[in-house]
Amino acid sequence: MAVRIPGINIDEYYQQLGPIEPLIRDDRVTEIMVNGSDHVYVEMGGKVVLTNIKFVDEDQLLNVIQFIVRTVGRRIDERSPLCDARLADGSRVNAVIRPLALNGPLLTIRKFARDPYQVEDLIRFGTCNEAAFGFLKAAVLAKANIIVVGGTGTGKTTFLNVLSGFIPVEDRIVTIEDAAELQLHQEHVCRMETRPKDINGEGEITIQRLVINSLRMRPERIVVGECRGGEALDMLQAMNTGHDGSMTTLHANSPRDALARLETLVLMAGVDLPVKAIRQQVAGAINLFVQLSRLRDGSRKVSQITEVVGMELEVITMQDVFLLEQKGATPDGKVIAEFKPTGLRPQILDRMFNQGIPLPKEILTLFPPPPGYKSSTSR
Repeated sequence: MAVRIPGINIDEYYQQLGPIEPLIRDDRVTEIMVNGSDHVYVEMGGKVVLTNIKFVDEDQLLNVIQFIVRTVGRRIDERSPLCDARLADGSRVNAVIRPLALNGPLLTIRKFARDPYQVEDLIRFGTCNEAAFGFLKAAVLAKANIIVVGGTGTGKTTFLNVLSGFIPVEDRIVTIEDAAELQLHQEHVCRMETRPKDINGEGEITIQRLVINSLRMRPERIVVGECRGGEALDMLQAMNTGHDGSMTTLHANSPRDALARLETLVLMAGVDLPVKAIRQQVAGAINLFVQLSRLRDGSRKVSQITEVVGMELEVITMQDVFLLEQKGATPDGKVIAEFKPTGLRPQILDRMFNQGIPLPKEILTLFPPPPGYKSSTSR
């Protein structure tokens, strides 16, 4: 079920979006990019194309932007000329106006599916396969700490939402986001959203503050929409102090890049920690990185599932559990690839076996369970 803003009729709301209303209603469109009043691009099927849609003038575009941000209690003006917001259906919005936007207002809308994607959908799209999802489900049930990694537009939030669906219904989940997008189906979910500064430059509530506050809420799982600042340190400390099973996303192009970015984000917390101490925090906290990539044919795929093994001297050691092997392309340019286990034994397997968590046959074939192993439930 998509995010809804109370008291808003969704059809009447869409009508206020002017020329882009049909694009919002078109399920084939995944992203809308407005560059000034007369250039509206969309992403369809992984490809970006220019449409023939135009706004009457810059004022009409500004009015649409003001309507969007006002409905979620945010503001955009010359003093604060950029804003993150969301539509009434949960779609993510970013707006930039003059003087930052030199050639007219910029509006970017990352649409969310009205019905959140499920595991079966991502398998059908070729994003990931059944064996890897079976392993990831077992990891979530075993309370592994997981970071979904990828570049812009690779589907990190969508994948995080699917992973969150594996959390048992009895667990108390706290979600923290800049703009609420996650659509969890569990009943015991505490949803929190950041708040920007008000017109006087006061009242800001950051992700970092919400992460710190969440630790006082008896969470069994903490899910942060994206780590992009000093909150990374608080997340790592939470993961290291009994809040296993936490998840977040991170912008990076590989698991190794993600480690370097985590170090940078921790330093943004303003705490003077030596690099070795930061790496010990990371190595002790993170179990798995799930790397999402966008291939040259526009498809989004999981390219690696990588486990953090530990530390050797001052270097964090990792191993790939699953890896995407590209094998060329079809005549029409579609990438041919296979996602399969590497054959390296994951350390977290012991935790899964000890708890009797069901595993996919591809993993059990490679790594037979110990005598007496019985899975607690069927997959």
